[in-house]
Amino acid sequence: LAIVVTPNPGPMIVREIPHADPVACFAPWRSAPFAALLDSAAEGDPRSRYSYLAVEPARLLTATGDDVRLDGRPVGGDPFTVLAAELARWRIEGATGPVPFLGGAVGFLGYELGRHLEELPQRHGNADALPDMVIGFYDAILAFDREARRGWILSSGLPETDPAARERRASARADALAVKLAALPEEPPPFAAAGGAWRFELEPEDYVARVERLLEYIRAGDLYQANFTGRFLAARPAAVAAFSLYRRLRRLSPAPFAAYLACGPELQILSASPERYLRLGADGAIEARPIKGTRPRGATPAEDMALADELRRSVKDRAENLMIADLLRNDIGRVAEIGSVRVPVLCGLETFASVHHLVSVVEGRLRGGLEAVDLLRAAFPGGSVTGAPKIRAMEIIDELEVARRGPYCGSIAWFGIDGAMDSSIVIRTLVATRDRLIAQAGGGIVSDSDPAAEYEELRLKARPLLAVLEGGA
Repeated sequence: LAIVVTPNPGPMIVREIPHADPVACFAPWRSAPFAALLDSAAEGDPRSRYSYLAVEPARLLTATGDDVRLDGRPVGGDPFTVLAAELARWRIEGATGPVPFLGGAVGFLGYELGRHLEELPQRHGNADALPDMVIGFYDAILAFDREARRGWILSSGLPETDPAARERRASARADALAVKLAALPEEPPPFAAAGGAWRFELEPEDYVARVERLLEYIRAGDLYQANFTGRFLAARPAAVAAFSLYRRLRRLSPAPFAAYLACGPELQILSASPERYLRLGADGAIEARPIKGTRPRGATPAEDMALADELRRSVKDRAENLMIADLLRNDIGRVAEIGSVRVPVLCGLETFASVHHLVSVVEGRLRGGLEAVDLLRAAFPGGSVTGAPKIRAMEIIDELEVARRGPYCGSIAWFGIDGAMDSSIVIRTLVATRDRLIAQAGGGIVSDSDPAAEYEELRLKARPLLAVLEGGA
């Protein structure tokens, strides 16, 4: 790739590069222990405009339970407090650039981080030794605008604070990325046949019985809705790289918040999430897009339209969506300017590669003096993957599910040096550990849910994940 240098008078280096396939550009780092591809793989979706490669982190924040570490060294404080403090050190006031994410932090926040915010039970052990948080701090990233067909290297020179030292670092890091891009192979390696068999962690009858128990809690008045999930497990194919599995997943299920995260030598997250969690603009504008309500795609245009219309008219699915939109409205209201929270879209129909969904939009404006982590603290984990009321739903989820959720139902997020943030809910996602793959799915349970139908919806959502092991594509 030829590099075009564009002078930038601002506080960071911006070098334009030819537009290219972000997945192909990730090749030099596909085996790196820590790297992130925020892929935006859904063609034609307005939320799939930008893709980012965050590679070679300058700092690393990890948390497992109460053990919080920066670059491997223990630090005091809960994970949210440490994240907020480190983000403050990676802030450049007035930073501007051609894309929403200008560099900063990228990683995942696991579902169990909610225990740092509320008193919640902890019945399940951490059998896979999964961290609750892995966040890399990236001083240089690659960014692509799929709509404008343009690309850039963005390099901030952080964490250097001396202006001259920062300028030298920014230039050197941009040069190093340009060299690696120039040496890219012409074509990515072909898919390798994966193979392997999945097993559902529960017998179907056991899953249905647990949904029945959840319905008893609803009828008793404990809660209105809970998101109940189950796991599929498979041995990790020894001869197939995690990134190859990701490439197959994105082919099977292209999604606006697709992402590949390398979170250490023995943990990779392969996500085809359709759901935005929270977006925060540098100007303080907040947007959430909770999903509740699902139907499969039809085999013919007429059947597809009929299924979409059935979903749009479904009293049950609309009730699910309404409850979660209201929960997000209340969560965001805890940190938003008074009177700024609104719901411009309620139960809108959106269509993806394998399913139709009902999606609502909740907006607000962050109060002055607050930052991205304050918004996360107010709303984590996402209401669409917990239930209402949230705390009671999470208690019952912990009782009835048989394992920790880990990265699943948490969030993949980027935090920009200008204070902006965007994040997804970790659904439709494979977690690759040292020796196995974990696929998880579920759905919202309300008073008129049919337990057998909920099990079928779980399998529908998991179908593209399970197909990843079926071979080449």
